[in-house]
Amino acid sequence: MKEQLIGYTTGVFDMFHIGHLNILKNAKSRCDHLIVGVSTDELVKQYKNKKPIIPFEERIEIVKAIKYVDEVVPQISMDKRQAWENLHYNVLFHGSDWKGSAMYDKVIQDLEEVGVKVVFLPHTHGVSSTLLADVLYKQQAEEFH
Repeated sequence: MKEQLIGYTTGVFDMFHIGHLNILKNAKSRCDHLIVGVSTDELVKQYKNKKPIIPFEERIEIVKAIKYVDEVVPQISMDKRQAWENLHYNVLFHGSDWKGSAMYDKVIQDLEEVGVKVVFLPHTHGVSSTLLADVLYKQQAEEFH
């Protein structure tokens, strides 16, 4: 019997948009079981120096409802090797916008040691939660002036 291919991907998933859906759909098409780590509010504050617009409890419920997702876990650390030790996934999926970054070069190296493949999926250009937040803030500012 063939071993089940377990995939893992992570994200903040703030203001869920088509780019998020594309990553999850693409990742699920490449594995048997997809685990998604949703960044906690505390982790986002730690590495992005900002608070998500949508609270963690709501973001995790949104991701749980996506048909391509088999399991959802809180992401409490950026350490993908530590996540592997808990989840034992075979492949890590991430958006191609991080390919070649120093952070992901280290992730690749750390995961190769335990036989995990890192696959970069196409980034959906022209949409991001940061861009959406900026547009909303601008619209709010214009309405109040």
